[in-house]
Amino acid sequence: MPRDETSAQRAARLRLGRLPGYVRQPDPARRGGEDGRTYKKGWEVRFTARSEAEITEIRELVTAAGFAPARPFFKGHQLIQPVYGIAAVQAYLAARESLEATEATTRAEARTDPRAGIPEQTRREPDSVAAAARAAESAAARAAVEARTAAEAAVRSAAEADRSDRTGRAGRAGRAARER
Repeated sequence: MPRDETSAQRAARLRLGRLPGYVRQPDPARRGGEDGRTYKKGWEVRFTARSEAEITEIRELVTAAGFAPARPFFKGHQLIQPVYGIAAVQAYLAARESLEATEATTRAEARTDPRAGIPEQTRREPDSVAAAARAAESAAARAAVEARTAAEAAVRSAAEADRSDRTGRAGRAGRAARER
């Protein structure tokens, strides 16, 4: 690594290891053989993304790490951000190894720590699932309130109908008697 590398570049290079991607290396047999002049494949890191927003973030991180991102392209249903050069490949692989080493030590410490007990749940529900659950709970609460209000209204209307029926019969009976 160059001596004039800043701490921001080092941090960005370490964050490269967290990005999803893969490495393409040239085939030395084809490079040195008869068709060595026609074989043009070189060292390349390909970062994968699902949206253009992710590609923008990847490009910013690659630039912050001191590398020049090439033009992204589609492969299958993914967007691919290539970064060419052996230095980019070495930085990416070093960051991946560093990340895997820290994860392995963290897992080992968690297994050997007697105070650790039951590990916390690491998988969170997606926000959309939690929002759907809250929406269902509030809809059920609203439905219960509406049902209680409707039942109370039905009882009141039945009581009013009963009262009007009693007074209506008496009123009709009196009216019928007067008409005779």
